[in-house]
Amino acid sequence: MGINLNPFTWWNGASWGTMVGLRGKRRVGEDSLGNVYYQGGRDTNGNPRRWVIYNGANDASRVAPEWFSWLHHQVDDLPDRALPAPRTWQKPAIPNLTGTALAYRPPGAMEKGGHRAAATGDYEAWTPDA
Repeated sequence: MGINLNPFTWWNGASWGTMVGLRGKRRVGEDSLGNVYYQGGRDTNGNPRRWVIYNGANDASRVAPEWFSWLHHQVDDLPDRALPAPRTWQKPAIPNLTGTALAYRPPGAMEKGGHRAAATGDYEAWTPDA
């Protein structure tokens, strides 16, 4: 996004106000998607404040699961130290694909032609006289 829109548009990345607010905060890590995580200060309950600066569009589904647990204080230490290693059968997390060409579209969806398979005969339509 252009430098002229950055002060005003939070949905395209961190605004200048956010970047100024992160001064003095500690950068604690980065995930595989390039999102950067910060910690510093305390909230009203005494918990450390934690932030994510997205690499690209601000979409919460783009936070890796291990960092999600860190952001929400489900683990106290950094994910690399607090969580077990991923299992070999686990797939990498993917962001929410709704609204993209890769979104799930079931058979019969208008984007797939609008035709679905015929009913198998176990469906009986409701009528008010029945």
